[in-house]
Amino acid sequence: MQFSLKTCTLRYWQTGDELALAKHANNYHIWINLRDSFPHPYTLQDAQTWIMLANATKPITNFAIIVNNEPVGGIGLVLQPDVYRKSAEIGYWLSEQYWNQGIITEALQAITDFGFNTLELERIYAGVFAWNPKSARVLEKAGYHLEGKLKNSVYKNKQLIDSLLYAKVRSITGA
Repeated sequence: MQFSLKTCTLRYWQTGDELALAKHANNYHIWINLRDSFPHPYTLQDAQTWIMLANATKPITNFAIIVNNEPVGGIGLVLQPDVYRKSAEIGYWLSEQYWNQGIITEALQAITDFGFNTLELERIYAGVFAWNPKSARVLEKAGYHLEGKLKNSVYKNKQLIDSLLYAKVRSITGA
């Protein structure tokens, strides 16, 4: 599956993406705003492992963000189990050299539509570290709404911080 957008293309991760993935993901400014499962430093072995894992689940819900024919970021949905099966968490990252170009906002809108229309989800949500207002703004531009602040909910880089919970709900948005 592939989405051709104005600022980028979204497609499944594939063999051959490893070098570009390791190059763009190996950045402290990206790592500091993601879960600890996103390694730093980010190695070629990490990239190989990720590409294998990203395509292991069905349906595939993880996509490479392609700019100038090179994977420079990632976006994906984590489908929730059991009684939460109509919900998914969305996560994303982008190479620092491509920040502030509208790429993530457009990718977020496309994957949100994919979640609602193809996967028949009703709710998509994202957690944002309180020290990352740019990510919160991206979610707001994509139509997500702040649902609340979770006090002392994240322990990252030896600091305890708040997180913000954003969501977009299909029945409210009409998506």
